[in-house]
Amino acid sequence: MEFIYNTKGTCSRQIKIEYDEHNIVQNVMFVGGCPGNTLGVAKLCVGKSLDEIITILKGIKCGFKPTSCPDQLALACETILINKEEK
Repeated sequence: MEFIYNTKGTCSRQIKIEYDEHNIVQNVMFVGGCPGNTLGVAKLCVGKSLDEIITILKGIKCGFKPTSCPDQLALACETILINKEEK
């Protein structure tokens, strides 16, 4: 399954997440942002569950910003899980 999340408050504009029926991430792609950082974060998330990613990345800030690309990825994962619960 694929989920596209439009970020807020970061240099990246969008995050595309591919995950399987067990909520295990298969691929992450950031649109925009700092290439080295977003590629690194994306690769580290492959094979992890959505819950794991939320636990690890939620609340990370970028400098003085209230959020970051990793935090936005955690929020995207939360959104996936909330949407699945509502179905």
